[in-house]
Amino acid sequence: MDLRKIKKLIDLLEESNLSEIEIKEGEESVRLARTPAGGHVVHAAPAMHAPAPQPMPMQSPVDAATGGSPRASHGDGDAGSGQPLPDGHVVRSPMVGTFYTSPAPDKPPFVTVGQSVKAGETLGIIEAMKMFNPIEADVSGTVKSILGESGQPVEFDQPLFVIG
Repeated sequence: MDLRKIKKLIDLLEESNLSEIEIKEGEESVRLARTPAGGHVVHAAPAMHAPAPQPMPMQSPVDAATGGSPRASHGDGDAGSGQPLPDGHVVRSPMVGTFYTSPAPDKPPFVTVGQSVKAGETLGIIEAMKMFNPIEADVSGTVKSILGESGQPVEFDQPLFVIG
């Protein structure tokens, strides 16, 4: 694995609130873990009178990642507004990053509401670790709604587009 990639992973870990990250590329793998500011880890013994926490049944990777806590940007709501999504196929963010609706600030958006799209057509891009990743339509239809705001951070599985 390239030393530059490892450095970028370290930077990503420092900039985020993640405590650990593991990346595998073919035969190679790298695991980075953050330690508390003191440099040593202290594990507190549970109190004798406290009942052991019961594991929560997880329905999805998002529930597992968030501890099952409800979040406004997930589920059936419209990107934090609490409004239900329009009927149609929801295209969700495949990663955490910064969402953009156009290839550059001075360029027109990839798609607009009411535009017909074909499967495989680029709807937007997400910048993650200085790399731009296209978000492609996985169905053909008409763009009913654009839920992500250009230039704003998005989370994994956040609804970005509705295609009908």
